[in-house]
Amino acid sequence: MPPFGESPDGIIEILDIVPRQGPGGIVAPSCDAAISLAVHEINSDTGILGREIRTTHIDGGRPPHEVAAEVGALLATGMVHAITGWHTSAVRRAVARANDGRVPYLYATANEGLTDELPGVLLLGEHPSGHTLPAVHWLQREHGIRRWALIGNDYIWPRETARAIRNSLADPNAIVLERFVPLGNQDFGGFLGEPALDRAEGVIILMVGNDVSRFNRQFAATGRSAAQLRVSPSADENVLLSGGIGANHNLYVPSSFFLDDKLVDSADRKARYRRRHGGFAPALTSFGNATYEAMHTLRGVAEAVGSLDVPSIHRALLDGVRYQIPGGTRGFRGNQVIQPGYIARANGVGFDIIDRIC
Repeated sequence: MPPFGESPDGIIEILDIVPRQGPGGIVAPSCDAAISLAVHEINSDTGILGREIRTTHIDGGRPPHEVAAEVGALLATGMVHAITGWHTSAVRRAVARANDGRVPYLYATANEGLTDELPGVLLLGEHPSGHTLPAVHWLQREHGIRRWALIGNDYIWPRETARAIRNSLADPNAIVLERFVPLGNQDFGGFLGEPALDRAEGVIILMVGNDVSRFNRQFAATGRSAAQLRVSPSADENVLLSGGIGANHNLYVPSSFFLDDKLVDSADRKARYRRRHGGFAPALTSFGNATYEAMHTLRGVAEAVGSLDVPSIHRALLDGVRYQIPGGTRGFRGNQVIQPGYIARANGVGFDIIDRIC
């Protein structure tokens, strides 16, 4: 935020919410560096609506009510123009209530696909129908997976995504084991020791950040990774690095974007990132990239609409507004961005794209 007494005229202030603690905190350095690149690129051009942008970073790793209280207090100053971030959907629901449609809120994490979002929320992360569900069906088709085990963190995104997966499967008995554990869970021995897990040919992991890497290490230590593949929509290069090469065998990940030179703007984006931050910066990962694109989406939508006014943005979305980001032209279906979906296989601490799934 501008210092007390400084005029905010000519500045667009953006609150960016990224976890700095808990299992999601593993992504914060990559997100911060990616946001810095986006802010530099936007301000080096014409800003947003001709105004310089600034970001204030909020710790999204705290309990949702604490994050929402801080956001609400900052919104009450009247000096906040937008919210972006990569954080859990539980935090999103609390922050959306605190925002109450006052400013656009661009949520860059995979979402659970519910239709009751409050005004102002724009969903930039992947919808289950273009992300997790096609990945599960692709693995069924290409690898003959018939029976699944599922483990998730115990909050809205994993539970609702698990429900969507169950409803999408032709065989109602295809999921032979399902468990939900708290965020930050340390020991997965109960799940890994379940006799029902032996019946599964694949494991769906609906957890966050370091919980995924911790699970992968414990899973690999059982020797199961040779015979049972895993799919996780919440793993990036940081998760692979944290888990270690030995934990990533037979792991598949769906995403709308990978840092792969075959994808539009990927090579140039990596080069710009390295010029900005140097060779020892945190990796530009798919999750960090999501926060980068959130900043550019805010600019693209604002320029296309001519305003950051929430009702004006929603009317434009209904009219099929299109906007530009460095990766090309994008649009929305309702409040959900339309984007491609890919599936990749972990290769050491990186990814190899295998196929387009959406």
